[in-house]
Amino acid sequence: EDVDIPSRRVLITGATGLLGRAVFKEFNENNWNAVGCGYRRAQPRFEQINLLDSIAVHDIIHEFQPHVIVHCAAERRPDVVESQPDAASQLNVAASANLAKEAAGVGAFLIYISTDYVFDGTSPPYKETDVPNPLNLYGKTKLEGEKAVLENNEETAVLRIPVLYGEVERLEESAVTVMFDKVQFSNKSANMDHWQQRFPTNVKDVAAVCRQLAEKRMLDPSIKGTFHWSGNEQMTKYEMACAIADAFNLPSSHLRPITDSPVVGALRPKNAQLDCSKLEMLGIGQRTPFRAGIRESLWPFLVDKRWRQTVFH
Repeated sequence: EDVDIPSRRVLITGATGLLGRAVFKEFNENNWNAVGCGYRRAQPRFEQINLLDSIAVHDIIHEFQPHVIVHCAAERRPDVVESQPDAASQLNVAASANLAKEAAGVGAFLIYISTDYVFDGTSPPYKETDVPNPLNLYGKTKLEGEKAVLENNEETAVLRIPVLYGEVERLEESAVTVMFDKVQFSNKSANMDHWQQRFPTNVKDVAAVCRQLAEKRMLDPSIKGTFHWSGNEQMTKYEMACAIADAFNLPSSHLRPITDSPVVGALRPKNAQLDCSKLEMLGIGQRTPFRAGIRESLWPFLVDKRWRQTVFH
């Protein structure tokens, strides 16, 4: 029998990544016809597209004719950007500019995912109108990407978000979940950053914001420009690690707070808190409490299976 395919079409780049998977799932489960594209991990579930191949990008957009494109693909690891600046700039800036052009060509609403790292972290909270001043090359490439998409397509939304976590395939997929092993293996002490203030944000919540933004836009063409979304619990990595320990009834006495600013790697802003009131006033938003979200994300990686037995059975 005929399968009813929803008439609203969304294309998601970086659909194999942590955020992209959540965005794909959110649209797919809410009556959108979603197509995801990825590169290295794409097949069999997603279309394999190299975003640097402008012909391939043109072809998929013209064939699928999406109403909305959510651009999640990026090099988002600050230390990798520092060591591979050209490749990062190609993906974060050049590919984004091209995508914006192609979106304009079919009249698609583009949501470009950006970062709180466009700010220097000296005077939070930051509104969308505050002047960016990125401290590291990652923040600079994402800011250049913002400018490039808005120049090539004024019908674009830029969505800045902070550090993400969620259902990971590997603990290293998120700067939040990667701490789990240090928390679990309490036989050796672990130094944890207690300087940088972060606002860990669940990818499911960002995905919901993207869908709500897209649906509002279908009704109201004035929905465009720059927006901020973030979790609202302020924590250092040390505090996140303690919250993770607490969520799983694990000891945290082996975790050591380090209050000096880090000297290795790319510079990080001390506190780039995002003011989210613009989206909230539009009635857009969703926030999962950190302890609930982190427990859901991490319990498959719990080493001590006895704990799992008691909580989930």
